[in-house]
Amino acid sequence: MSDTEAQATPAAEGEVSVTLETPIQRGDTTIACVTLRKPKSGELRGLKLSELLATDVDAVLTLLPRITRPTLVAHELAALDPVDLTQLAGEVAGFLLPKAARASLNP
Repeated sequence: MSDTEAQATPAAEGEVSVTLETPIQRGDTTIACVTLRKPKSGELRGLKLSELLATDVDAVLTLLPRITRPTLVAHELAALDPVDLTQLAGEVAGFLLPKAARASLNP
């Protein structure tokens, strides 16, 4: 995998860091890596778990500001490279799977 490909790396327990293929420019700051935290039940309010598991774009874009560090805002998320959105959405869906299901996906 080259340095420019989006990739997920282990972070703290219940977190995953994703290196963005196309970094986000926020003023003078470049955000090249985003950490996602496993959401708590309250952060899932107003969302359908089935839509998150299906990586529905609207559902994922609603959840991401609640669980990203640095916190990504709506206009930054709307401008994400589709490759980066797909990577982030896959990590969100992975948070919702039981350990046994995650283990079967990563033998």
